[in-house]
Amino acid sequence: MVEQEGQKNQLNRSMKRRHLFMLSLGGVIGTGLFLNAGYTINQAGAGGALIGYLFGGVILYLVMVCLGELAVYMPVTGSFQTYASKFISPSAGFSLGWMYFIGSATTAGVEFTAAGILMKRWFPDISVWVWCAIFILLLFTLNALTTRGFAEAEYWFSGIKVVAVIFFIIIGFSAILGIIPLADRPAPYMEHLAPKGLFPAGIAIVFVTMMNVIFSYQGSELIGIAAGESEEPQKNIPRAIRNVLFRIIIFYIASIIILSAIFPTKELGILESPFVTLMDLAGIPFAPDIMNFVILTAILSVGNSCIYASTRLLWAMAHDGMAPKVFGKLSKRKVPFTALVFTMIFSLLSLLTSVFAAETVFVLLMSIAGISVTISWMGIALSQFMFRRKYIQAGGKVEDLKYKVPFYPVIPLICIIFCVSILVFLAFDPTQLAGLLIGIGFLLVSYIFYYFKNRKTDKVSSNNEIGA
Repeated sequence: MVEQEGQKNQLNRSMKRRHLFMLSLGGVIGTGLFLNAGYTINQAGAGGALIGYLFGGVILYLVMVCLGELAVYMPVTGSFQTYASKFISPSAGFSLGWMYFIGSATTAGVEFTAAGILMKRWFPDISVWVWCAIFILLLFTLNALTTRGFAEAEYWFSGIKVVAVIFFIIIGFSAILGIIPLADRPAPYMEHLAPKGLFPAGIAIVFVTMMNVIFSYQGSELIGIAAGESEEPQKNIPRAIRNVLFRIIIFYIASIIILSAIFPTKELGILESPFVTLMDLAGIPFAPDIMNFVILTAILSVGNSCIYASTRLLWAMAHDGMAPKVFGKLSKRKVPFTALVFTMIFSLLSLLTSVFAAETVFVLLMSIAGISVTISWMGIALSQFMFRRKYIQAGGKVEDLKYKVPFYPVIPLICIIFCVSILVFLAFDPTQLAGLLIGIGFLLVSYIFYYFKNRKTDKVSSNNEIGA
């Protein structure tokens, strides 16, 4: 009877390999690429943006291989919180879990805000917050369906995004080479990539804008969260990690080169996607509106992925006693419905656009989300570092691991150092200092709260033997 009840309240392993791959890839191709890339070039210049995204790609690789070892060894839903609880301490799992939850749920608000901004192209007289409300209702309905339905929808949405980015890259490089003429500017558009214009604001700004880059790459870690609902995780997770890393970095770097070559940095921002502007200049019939629609789909897709991740993480924390038990209940469709409702509350932050300028709300929410994911990435690296130590101490053999981090312990330690460095540089940026202090303050308060509330449990749990 107890066994049946346990099965009744378990998520289904209904995600196939193609779902896992496209979910993680599609989770990164959204606002971070279509709107934030232009904003980063505007702030840091072409050279600064290229260095930033390449450096961010290195950090992403370090995080993903650390996550891969953990997710293959222990494929569970809500992986970050579970790994931190088991291999660092329950207090660390509690604080990191809630930190990532807030960041991911807030990111959904960023995506809704961005979607509302894009709708201004077609409906300039309708306020952004109205579209935010409509899209919130739409994605809430989609996430209330079965996991298989969500995964299938994300698979096709992500496919559309990938095709759109490839199409943009082909058009962009054709324009740079002079094959496709652009209105009001002569080919070959390489003067903006001249050495004198690469760092208009200096090299130091690269480190300050790294939060934009980290925000852009957020979502790749969905592989870990979805591991608990995927088929054959030991085979599919390593494949997804290899494929996703390569494609993400290629898509971003190629897009940065194209945008930097064609547009002066002052022309780029976040009020309109430069991808759409390029199609306008190319004069391809209906292409601007088609691209705007595709980008809208892409942004809502990322919002969808963030809601999925936040909901599953909250469900996992409820089962570990780190969130109210009500969030651990499943609907008849095997969806954590109560957790979903709570997650959607954070999406309502996008409705701040009814009071403040959409650009202001976008940058604020992006900063909060970026800081939280940076801290979460540190938690993943530290969890892997501690896992490997405890695994060996318990008599485990490294060669028996199905997927392992190369050059241990160098990889996780470098990852932690890089993430800490990014947070330190934020302290010198007045626009992001408040968000940094709030993020670190929340992490510390959460840790201290859980530690003193569960001192005995915290010590006992952190000394448990390694076991999946």
